[in-house]
Amino acid sequence: MSRGATEGAPHQGRGTRRGIDALALVAAYNEADRVGATVAALRALPGVAEVLVVSDGSTDATAAVALEVGAHCLDLPRNLGKGGALNAGLAALTGRVAEGLSPEPVALLLADADLGDSAAKLDALLAPVLAGEADLVIADLPPQPGAKGFGVAIGMARWGLQRIGGQTLAEPLCGQRAVRWSALSPLVPFAPGFGVEVAMTLDAWAGGLRVVEVPLDLRHRPTGRTIGGIVHRGRQAGSIARELLRHRVWSPAAAAAPDRAAATADGQGARPAPAAGSPAPGDGQAAPGDAEAGPGDAGGGPAEGGE
Repeated sequence: MSRGATEGAPHQGRGTRRGIDALALVAAYNEADRVGATVAALRALPGVAEVLVVSDGSTDATAAVALEVGAHCLDLPRNLGKGGALNAGLAALTGRVAEGLSPEPVALLLADADLGDSAAKLDALLAPVLAGEADLVIADLPPQPGAKGFGVAIGMARWGLQRIGGQTLAEPLCGQRAVRWSALSPLVPFAPGFGVEVAMTLDAWAGGLRVVEVPLDLRHRPTGRTIGGIVHRGRQAGSIARELLRHRVWSPAAAAAPDRAAATADGQGARPAPAAGSPAPGDGQAAPGDAEAGPGDAGGGPAEGGE
């Protein structure tokens, strides 16, 4: 697919089968020590036909390890950031599906590269999509051992989602997600950098998609209060703030969203509708080339979920 690392071995017997459950997409930056276990766990899931790892300009053996354990691999020559890596990976997957090289799935499964063996539990995210009960399913993780964030990024994300969409998510920054393949249109291109999860959720609501969270006991690499961890969280907060601004977090319509959402829930018992005046699908997405560069955007440290 790019720069030497092209394809790994697909699952036996799955390459030509249609109507499969999911294709998995993993963005990774210098995760050679964990991506192997993550890919192995994903490939063992009965509903996952193929796994594509996007090595986002990694300087270690991430691509080589991914290939060794049977993933396809897109090895980017430079770091694009998490959103950019996911866009590159999704373009590769859709191309493979269009050419008949990969089966068209019901869902796209997004997973962080540092989940390790715990990625074996991600089939729980697929279940509501396969049952027709949801279009976007997000994992609600428990507190992570060793996590020592200050809660600024996740607090900002919760506040912004509540203000714009009238709903509160427990884990708004979680990258473990299942998306109905036929519902991807309002969500792409994904926002650049660490703003990808917040923008994805807002675009899903604006597009009328059904969004649910599923409690799931996953483990990833915690971000501590080191210099690197503080820089990581600062960049993450900056990306989130940018996406909230692009989705008009300060607009009068956004300010009125919680009241309208509460009225909808009280009157109909349904999920709160997206606020009137919310951005159209794709609003707030970056123009080509706007992806954030910089080591760590695609797997160099998890979101602050659970801290």
